[in-house]
Order: sequence, then C-alpha cells, then structure tokens
Amino acid sequence: MTMDSAPARHTGQGGTGHAGGSAFAPAAPAEPRRAVTAIHPPRGPRADRARAAVRPQRTRRREGVTALLTVDAIAAAVTATTLPAGTLPPEAVLPAAALLTAVHAQAGLYRPRLAPSALRELPALAGRAAVLWAGAAALLAAAPHRALGWSALLGAIGLQVVLACAGRGFVNQLRRRAAVRRPVSALVVGPGEGTGAVAAALHGRPEYGLRPVGIADTAAPADGDPGQLPVLATHEDVRRAVIQNSVRHAVFTCPPEADERTASLVRLFHDHGCRLWLADPAGTAKVTGMRVAQPADQLWGYAVQPLLPRPSRPLERAAKRAIDSCLAALALLAAAPVMGVCALAVRLSDGPGVIFRQERVGLYGRPFTLLKFRTLRADEHESATRWTVAGDRRMSPVGSFLRKSSLDELPQLWNVVRGDMSLVGPRPERPFFVAKFSTVHPGYEARHRMPVGITGLAQINGLRGDTSIEDRARFDNHYIDTWSLWQDLWILARTAASFFRFRLGGS
Repeated sequence: MTMDSAPARHTGQGGTGHAGGSAFAPAAPAEPRRAVTAIHPPRGPRADRARAAVRPQRTRRREGVTALLTVDAIAAAVTATTLPAGTLPPEAVLPAAALLTAVHAQAGLYRPRLAPSALRELPALAGRAAVLWAGAAALLAAAPHRALGWSALLGAIGLQVVLACAGRGFVNQLRRRAAVRRPVSALVVGPGEGTGAVAAALHGRPEYGLRPVGIADTAAPADGDPGQLPVLATHEDVRRAVIQNSVRHAVFTCPPEADERTASLVRLFHDHGCRLWLADPAGTAKVTGMRVAQPADQLWGYAVQPLLPRPSRPLERAAKRAIDSCLAALALLAAAPVMGVCALAVRLSDGPGVIFRQERVGLYGRPFTLLKFRTLRADEHESATRWTVAGDRRMSPVGSFLRKSSLDELPQLWNVVRGDMSLVGPRPERPFFVAKFSTVHPGYEARHRMPVGITGLAQINGLRGDTSIEDRARFDNHYIDTWSLWQDLWILARTAASFFRFRLGGS
C-alpha cells in the first residue's frame, strides 16, 4: 500500500486485454513518518481470495431525528391545548402534530447538519407554523362555534415557534456535547490544498463530531511535515481505511462527479454506509450528479452540504423481482421446445453433459452456480481462469452457433427463477476475474450492488465477449445509478430486437 503524509494544518491535536491503472496516481516516495492513524493491509489467507462487494450497511441517517420529531410534536400538541376551549377537538391534536412534522420533513428540517442552529431555522419554522395554524383556522371556520380569532391564531403561531426553537436548541446542545465526547472517523476527499484546510478545521473544532483519519487526495500528493494525516493514494488504500477505521463520514472538497476517480469513491462510501458531505473551500462548487440538501450548512466558515443518495425505492425493487420471476417462468415455458432442441443438438454433437455449471459472483459478492448449454468441453480449472474460448478449435459448429445466437444462455432463466440473477443487470463473472479486475478497475467491485443479469446496458451497447472491462464497469455502474423499471423494460426490448436481427440476418 502506498501512503504519504499530507498537510492537515492542525495545531497538535469478462477481461479485456486492456491494461488498467489504479484509482489514483501513485504517491511520490517519502521518508517513513508516523501517521495520525495507522492503516494496515488485511492479513490471512482471505486476502488473496476474490473480494466480495460489501453489503450496504444501515447508516445512522436518522441519528438525532427522533429527538427533533419529538420536540416538534410536543410543541404542536402544547400549542393546541392552549387554544380557546372547544376550538380544536382533542382527536385533532395528533393529526395536527403529524402534519406539522411532515411539513418540516418536506422543508429538510430533519436532514443531517454539521452545525445545526435553531435560530437559523427560525424563518422556516415560523413559515411552517403559520401555514399549519392558518390552515387549521380555515377548517375550523367552516364548523359552527369553532372559529379561531386573529389573536388566538397569532398567539398559536408565536407559541409554536418559541416552543419549537427552544426544544430544537436543547436537542442541538445535547448533540454537540455528544459529538465532542464520541467523535466518529471521517475521511477528507479531494485534490489540492483545500483538503488539508478542511481536515485542519475538523481537527480544530471537535464540536462537529468528525475525527479525520486520512486524506484521499485525488491528485498527486505532495510531501508534508512529520506528524500529519496519511495520504491514501489508491482506491485500495481508501477501502482499507474505511473498513479498519470504521469510517462513517466522507467530506468531499470538490463535486463527486468532478472526475472518474472521485466518482468511484462515492460508490465505495455508499457501499460501506458512509454519510457524504460537500465542503467547498472555494465556494464555487456546482453539483449535478447527486441530490444536495438545502439550505447550506457551514464547517468553520466553509460552505458544507450533505450529499444525499438517491432513494433505494424498495417497492420498485420488489416489483423488479416479481417481474423477473413471472417473465422468467413464462419464458421457460415458451422456450422449452427450443431448449429441448438445443439440448439434443449438444448431446448428439458433443456427447454427454448438456448443461455446463460454473461458479459466478452475484449480488454483494455472493457466489452462485450459473447454468448454460455446454459449447466446449474444457477442464474445470481452465474454465474458471481462462478469459475467452472464442475461436477455440475444440468448439463444434453446434457450440459456435449457440454462442453466437446466445441460445446457450437460455438455462439462466432458471437462475432468474431461483433468485440468483435478474433478467437485467451487470453480467456475472468468475471469482478469479472479479479479484483481478477489482484491483485494476476501481469501479468494477461496485457492480455487485445490483443483482447480476442475463443482459444489461453494457451488452446492448456491444460490450460482450473480449471487450473493454473498464467500459463495461462504467456502463454497469451508470445503469445502477440511474436504474428504473422502465429502463429494464427498454433494455429487454433492445435485447430482443438484437436477437431477432441476428436471426433475420442469418449471421
């Protein structure tokens, strides 16, 4: 592992045959220095095995939200009880409190913040309180003898704001004290001197609750003075630091989509359940690839905003699984005659052993047995470590036809029914090549965030067989980042169209 030191300014606290490079430029040689946080490579026999993608951990994204929800609901309930007798029915108090918290959530008042301030939120709290009680007054005016006068309305709004601000201020004070006592590990990510400045701010201001343990410098790191934070010069260094230091926050000093290397780190942090922040030392960063929470926060004068991942959409993912199961089962029934002919042809042409079984890497790095029609008789070790068999003289005309027409993939419909695969997703690869490509192409390991598939965005763009792994990983990660049910249907339609073009063209 390559590691240097960088300025923190604190005061004492399927392969391609194409060559690939590491995520970051190699660090310049430097004399050994004692880093703030030691980061050691993994040991033991498992270090050489295929590195499975880490299942996303449940980040504590709701940390502190319960307390804010409670004080807001209490403020609304207390305000409701102070209204003139008989104005607001008791059974309406709970819905009013729920409505207020929903309005606050829509305004982003429960989003994570490094420096929360109830007074800075005062305009937003006052505006939402006015909307809530003005709406309640309009509804009460329609009921006889329940009209809410102007004095009562203004009093309710004022009391609601005062109680909410007081409660939020108390919660924020408790959170600041807890942050000082129990800081969590963080990495600062970005090029240039801005990373050192942000790391110094985190070191010098413990009330933010983040303890920087390293700098992932996406430019070539420079030498620094003894006793500084370690520079993580490669994607592998960052991954090890995240695991071994239990990193839960990553502070970017430039937009994550600024370059491909930084974008690959976003996927790594998401897979390990880290919370992402954008601290802009120059104050000019524009983010286009992710959702940014508003309004902006501050980190010792630097504008900082939480970078929010796109919703996981569990209902859509459940729908994807249901569609996969139904379509795969129907396709198995419809393709049964074709599969019978293929099996007979393989048996007559190449002898016993119609189905070929091979271990592949699926969702979150879990291995499974992939099924195909056999197109070539090869020993088990060779099939696990040999990249391509295209042009192999041992392949019969039947096997060649099955491969060119993709009919050899039909048994994988059973893998889809079993839940090993999806109809659409990144193509699964053998453990040997997963380990190899993950060390060369930083974005390759992130492909396993989604169930592997029979076809995918890379395949409909011609990336099959002996084509660029870097291009495939880029297409696969783009598919995952922009996934939708409509995109799955579009890819399936494109796949079917390409199959019929092959049949009609006779190639």
